[in-house]
Amino acid sequence: MKLVVDENMPYVRELFSDFGEIVSLNGRHMTAEQVADADVLLVRSVTKVNQALLAQNSKLKFVGSATIGTDHIDHDYLTSRDIPFASAPGCNATSVGEYVFNALLELADKYQASLAGKTVGIVGAGNTGSAVAKCLAAWGINTLLYDPLLAQQGDPREFVSFDTLLAEADVITLHVPITHEGAFATHHLIDATVLERMKPGCWLINACRGEVVDNLALLNKLKTAPFPVVLDVWEGEPKPLAELVPLVDIATPHIAGYSLEGKALGTFMLYQRLCEVMNTSADKSLTALLPATWYQTLTLNQLPSAAELLRLCRFVYDLRDDDRQFRKIHQIPDGFDNMRKNHRHRREFSALALVNADGSEVDCLSKLGFSGVIR
Repeated sequence: MKLVVDENMPYVRELFSDFGEIVSLNGRHMTAEQVADADVLLVRSVTKVNQALLAQNSKLKFVGSATIGTDHIDHDYLTSRDIPFASAPGCNATSVGEYVFNALLELADKYQASLAGKTVGIVGAGNTGSAVAKCLAAWGINTLLYDPLLAQQGDPREFVSFDTLLAEADVITLHVPITHEGAFATHHLIDATVLERMKPGCWLINACRGEVVDNLALLNKLKTAPFPVVLDVWEGEPKPLAELVPLVDIATPHIAGYSLEGKALGTFMLYQRLCEVMNTSADKSLTALLPATWYQTLTLNQLPSAAELLRLCRFVYDLRDDDRQFRKIHQIPDGFDNMRKNHRHRREFSALALVNADGSEVDCLSKLGFSGVIR
């Protein structure tokens, strides 16, 4: 078998080499000719899998996307050709949740604000939105959930209207797929009108899809009335609006979900699904994929303050590093994609085991995701 894979997908050779030949390609620039003789196609969100891409292929047995979102996949076309498809829902939810939590700590430090008194509005309460809510709940931060589709489906959690969220949220963080039709379309959900309706000084975080925020409207707003903004995703990726980058507080190249744990899990979920499709046993281990960290445990003498928690989070992953690098390269040709391709250092909180020295209550750190907490 021939497996054509996105070159940015980690651990492919470790997991899929037993299936056959592996050909790694630039996912953003895959062509019909390159995938014409593929038996298996493994992609990420930058590859649009549709009739045009698969027009020359008559032997495809499986398509997998190591992503949560699947708006880049023509599901109807794959179904019409009876091609099995799998994605990786939830694979990087923890990674995105921790990215947002880190970003909030950074903003609080920059603006000398307390998160304890803020209400965070979470738009989209699926896997990633729920992961954000989990982190915030661990540190006692009040949240509001807005997800009309889940509310209609009978999700038992308490949801608020979009109007209520805009009126009450001190922070708005976005975790929805990009949709263009229907009563709750998300394309330009945050437009010029919504930006004016947000509470004065409201913080805005986008770590889902760039087009959920009207970037030109945001640029115009920030020019006249600056407020704290974190953007991990951008309209026009991989060429973000250059004038917008200097005006936001934290800028990164669509890497909120790029922890080693999240990327490994995404690839592993596709491996498990392909094993099912090919009726073969899955004999690989997810834990064996992850490299050892240079650190292992940290002893705590007491529950950290907010400032100390920020230092603890930076010890595992310093978001400022990616922000600084992105600001240097975002206008360089291929800089956006190359930074994503070479993003290998980020770990999740679970990579650090905490030892409590004096028996004080540190359950909130365990709930945040740190491992090995002793109470």
